[in-house]
Amino acid sequence: MPIATPEIYAQMLDRAKQQGFAYPAVNVTSSQTLNAALKGFADAESDGIVQISTGGAEYLSGQKVKDMVTGAAALAEFARVVAAKYPVNVAMHTDHCPKDKLDGYMRPLIEISAERVRNGQDPLFQSHMWDGSAVPLTENLEIARELLEKCAKARIIMELEIGVVGGEEDGVVGEMNEKLYSTPEDALATAEALGLGERGRYILAATFGNVHGVYKPGHVQLRPAVLKEIQETVGAKYGKEKPFDLVFHGGSGSALEEIREAISYGVVKMNVDTDMQYAFSRPVAGHMFANYDGVLKVDGDVGKKKDYDPRSWGKAAEAGMSARVVEACEDLLSAGTKLS
Repeated sequence: MPIATPEIYAQMLDRAKQQGFAYPAVNVTSSQTLNAALKGFADAESDGIVQISTGGAEYLSGQKVKDMVTGAAALAEFARVVAAKYPVNVAMHTDHCPKDKLDGYMRPLIEISAERVRNGQDPLFQSHMWDGSAVPLTENLEIARELLEKCAKARIIMELEIGVVGGEEDGVVGEMNEKLYSTPEDALATAEALGLGERGRYILAATFGNVHGVYKPGHVQLRPAVLKEIQETVGAKYGKEKPFDLVFHGGSGSALEEIREAISYGVVKMNVDTDMQYAFSRPVAGHMFANYDGVLKVDGDVGKKKDYDPRSWGKAAEAGMSARVVEACEDLLSAGTKLS
């Protein structure tokens, strides 16, 4: 199947919410990690979401170019070709874009999609994330309103964050304080500023103690009930059950019961990055340790070409990450739910 159309993506999110599951949103940084994600979704018989951060996009453009838009656009075009060979629907998404990167990342990509739509094509990406967690909520929502209008015209779903995800990702650092927990007041302000879909569809990353990365047990205190309170408060005002399509950031390393509880409150997308990085790199480390005399030309020897051929360890890396994608689909209950 091809990359999801706007209609298919909307249907994916609707089904997830109605049937009580969520999609893994897998961060990729290369064509190979993209292929790993696609195979994992196919093996799990799950549709899914592939996403690219600002740093990942810059890396994808090459160390000489280092241009976020170039890298993101190149991967999206590559994905369009290879995804057509897989029996699942995959949406392309861009991850955290802070204020200082809007003009160099999200806004140009929206304009590329707008131009494509004007020419009768589908947008390049199906959704983009505006990360206004570092600015006051009022400013966050003012910028979100402007971006939502542009996204809607380009047939794109917007993601925004209220509250703060702790830890660090691509240079965006979230302080570990009370802002780790979004409030009903934050959510009410969001609904007032952006509506509940009538001005353009968006998905909401409301925070409930989320932290990027994997930490030892006890370090992160997730409170999924925060999401329940947000949904009930806004739902009561607008007469709508579970009014928000929610996003779970910092999902790597989370306990299964916390993941499932969050899904029950309307989470339809969970970001998984750190666990995927480890699943990809661990087989590479194993290969290098097990074949060190083959991958290194030690003491003037010639090594073994088949050992240092990138395909030999690359295939193992891809398989490791694909297996972790399947596990994520099972954890999020999306396995076996692909659209026919």
